[in-house]
Amino acid sequence: MASMRDIKRRKTSIQGTQQITKAMKLVSTVKLQRAKANAERTKVYFDCMYETVNSILARVGHVDHRYLNGGESQKKAVIVITSNRGLAGGYNSNITKLLTRHETWKKEDLVIYSLGNKGRDTLNRNGYNIKENLPEVIDSPSYADAMDLSARLLKAFEEGEFGEIHLAYTSFKNTVSHEPKLIKLLPVESKEDESKGGAEAIMEFEPQDTEALDMLIPKYITSLIYGAMMEAVASENGARMQAMDNATSNAEEMISDLALKYNRARQGSITQELTEIIAGAEALG
Repeated sequence: MASMRDIKRRKTSIQGTQQITKAMKLVSTVKLQRAKANAERTKVYFDCMYETVNSILARVGHVDHRYLNGGESQKKAVIVITSNRGLAGGYNSNITKLLTRHETWKKEDLVIYSLGNKGRDTLNRNGYNIKENLPEVIDSPSYADAMDLSARLLKAFEEGEFGEIHLAYTSFKNTVSHEPKLIKLLPVESKEDESKGGAEAIMEFEPQDTEALDMLIPKYITSLIYGAMMEAVASENGARMQAMDNATSNAEEMISDLALKYNRARQGSITQELTEIIAGAEALG
């Protein structure tokens, strides 16, 4: 059985750790409220743009456009959004598992654009090709960063560097619910609304459908990337708040258990001392 000194030292250590986890929980809570508000504000535009583009594509008919047809290359570019810091439960590992456990994808076919050091580190250890790592982007997401990344990806797609572009991020549902997602950005695929029943009239463009899609789809890609970054930041802080809350609760349980052990050890020590005193007194008598 551990000595009273060892138990007390361990209890003090855990209490110190508990103070840290409490502080981190409070910080994450404040950041979560701000990130949640930002994500909710951008989600309206995010969803509207997604629905608008899919509605247009569903009614556009057959259009031979470079953004609607997959390239000849078998390479796939994947934007992987994780955090730069740990202590967020399974937040980062859930995203990297979307790639490492994908049933059909081969790592040699993937070109990774990493937004966050944790995803970069894990995928790099597993032998994936890290094309770019942009940790500063996820620390403070901006529409300009999303636009810049979108422009580089579209240029590489047009040049045939890869045939598809995908996005792996964590969708923010609410404070305690976050869902890792892997969505396809290019080539754009329409999702027709089957509930409408009959087919709608083919949409006409002025001046040309290709010119309209040239303008619309880059904005569509940028909005998806930016919306994903905002949701990912909110999800990260939500996950870290939960992890720190669980760590604080676990520390409280350990402290209670150690306090009980300390009291038992102290009781045993007192009993032993009393026994020795009584035995000594009897020997003298």
